This record gives sequence, C-alpha cells and structure tokens, in this order.
Amino acid sequence: MKYMLEVRWHGLGGMGAVTSSDLIASAAISEGKYAQSFPSFGIERRGAPVVAFLRISDQFIRTRTDVVSPDVIVVFTVNLLNHRKIRDGLKENGHIIVNSSRSPNDLKSDFNLKGLVASVNASKIAMETINLPIYNTAMMGAFQRVVQLVKLESIEIHLRERFGPRADANINAMRRAYDEAIFEG
Repeated sequence: MKYMLEVRWHGLGGMGAVTSSDLIASAAISEGKYAQSFPSFGIERRGAPVVAFLRISDQFIRTRTDVVSPDVIVVFTVNLLNHRKIRDGLKENGHIIVNSSRSPNDLKSDFNLKGLVASVNASKIAMETINLPIYNTAMMGAFQRVVQLVKLESIEIHLRERFGPRADANINAMRRAYDEAIFEG
C-alpha cells in the first residue's frame, strides 16, 4: 500500500503546534512508518502565527516542501479561521480539526468549511488537566481520534520522553480530547 498523509498545523507561538507535529512524527517513526515534521515561522515572538508541516507515509518521503494541499488542517484557535489562507488547499475529502467549544456544524456554517470538521474544547481541557493555556497534547488527542494513524500508546511514550514529570497531565489531556472530540461530515 502506498499512502502519504499530509497535515498542516496552525497555531500561535507558544500553543504547541510545532511540538504536536514533532511528537506525532516521532510516534509514527517508532512504529516503522516514515515521517517528517518541520515548522514555518520567522523571528516572531510568542503569540505570532506559526505553521508546522507533517507528513506520514508507509514509504520513504522524497518531498521536502511545505504542505500546500493537506489531508488534514489542525487549527489551535478558532480565530485563525478568519484568515482564508489557513483553509486554502485542503483536499476534497480533507479534515479540519478546530480548538473550539462550538459544534462542527456551527463552524462549517460560520466559516464556510468543507469536508469533515471536528471540534474539541482543547482550551478547557488544557486548563483542567495541565493548568496551562498550551493546547498541544489536547489537539494531538483530537487529531488521533480523527486520523488514527498511530497508536495512542506510541504517542504516550514520546510524551513521557518530552515532558518527564509533567507527562501524566499531558497524557490525560490527550486522552480526554480523544474522547471528547466531536466530528461531523
């Protein structure tokens, strides 16, 4: 089987979009898949727009360019959906995962979104589990719920390596978002 998933993660500096992309890539590699993850940002400070790109494949990945036609777009704050370019290029049957307390149908209607839309209140989950406004592990849980390309256990291993004593809270955020993500076509 020849398959490559391409993902674009959109966030603001400090929310964890780059870390999410890196950790999912590491989990995929540990399962024997090929993956690449890289960010796109300048010298901006915390709070400035950040994009991370992720590719996962069952074969060696030769492409080394930005992801312009993603299968999945992950949006760390609903306000970013006001920028049309964030939604540009989504493949016909693509998925958009949004950190929002709003329903997927409301998001589709309000932002004219196409494809499968998923929402998860990653902001609330992060504050209730890790006590910080850093949504990366919650968004990883929602991503995994929609895509299911790697095992949660593989991601957990890399969360433990990355976060050490804070890993349990982050794993709880990921698992809770996995359970609470809502998606509609």
